[in-house]
Amino acid sequence: MRMMDVLYRHALKPILFKISPDAVHSAFLFFGETAGRLAPTRKLFAYFYDYHGPSISKTVDGIKYRTPVLLSAGFDADGRLTQILPSLAFGGEEIGSTTAHPCAGNPLPRMTRLIRNKSLVVYKGLRNRGVNALIAKLKSTSRVSGFVIGISIARTNVQSSSSDAEAGIADYVESFKKLNAAGIGDYYTINISCPNSFTGETFIEPALLAELLPRLREIPCEKPVYLKMPINVPWEQFSALLEIADKNGIEGVIIGNLNKNYSDLAHPEDAPKEFRGGLSGEPTFKLSNELIKKTRATYGKRFTIIGTGGVFTPEDAMAKFTAGADLVQLVSGMVFNGPGLMKEICDQYAIVNS
Repeated sequence: MRMMDVLYRHALKPILFKISPDAVHSAFLFFGETAGRLAPTRKLFAYFYDYHGPSISKTVDGIKYRTPVLLSAGFDADGRLTQILPSLAFGGEEIGSTTAHPCAGNPLPRMTRLIRNKSLVVYKGLRNRGVNALIAKLKSTSRVSGFVIGISIARTNVQSSSSDAEAGIADYVESFKKLNAAGIGDYYTINISCPNSFTGETFIEPALLAELLPRLREIPCEKPVYLKMPINVPWEQFSALLEIADKNGIEGVIIGNLNKNYSDLAHPEDAPKEFRGGLSGEPTFKLSNELIKKTRATYGKRFTIIGTGGVFTPEDAMAKFTAGADLVQLVSGMVFNGPGLMKEICDQYAIVNS
């Protein structure tokens, strides 16, 4: 284990884990954004944490990724970390989810650590500054060459319209139209499966997804479009969503979102007594992998598959690739194991693919 990883896991992490995860997340966003503005700090982080081995670049849907490891949506909702993440061996990140209108999010706490379960209860409620602010932010930020920026789009979290599918479609369309008009982002993800908002899962119903996607297709778009998939639905429903995605020209799927089933925890007694958001990390690992395998077996190379959920080690990442993923995303593994994880995954990927 490298010295910096030892320092994080045995010195810094015990201190951070005594502080609320919401406060730590806010501090990391501020620190990462500040460090990313300065070339010396970017180079310092890259010295310790970037991947420096032989090329492991991949071209997926016409987009070249320097490494096949991406930051999942949810951590950097407002696009503040695009300059520092390349120094941590990430080949790209998925910003968001962004919404047509600003969202204050759910009440605190928005995250709860379940340490024995290697999981976070995520209850953010799509907290973000809205698509207009995101476009302005990315336009004013210098891009790091070779770093891929995906943007996740969700429906604005408003209780009053939670059952109104037409309002939801209009909300997605507004964000999608604005992003395409601005030319911001390398790919777009339609997040239909956020489990901790009033409106987040309306379109996991196949009949409603069949209404949403044709409306999005009416908007001129030259970027790949992906679908963020739920993992707690039966295969019959999941397969129906894939069929609709196929018919509507969706290039790929991200498998998958948070786990809503607290009984899947190794230690369910550690979870909140009432549902307070979806589970990240280890409780998503097997469900994600099984759905990746079934999707690849059913559709072959028709869909790009980005695998996410429960990646804590290089071996976990390799399991996603073996299951059929083209790229992997992570968040919780970085939180629990530190900023050296992505480099470790890249090193292992280089060995496996040499």
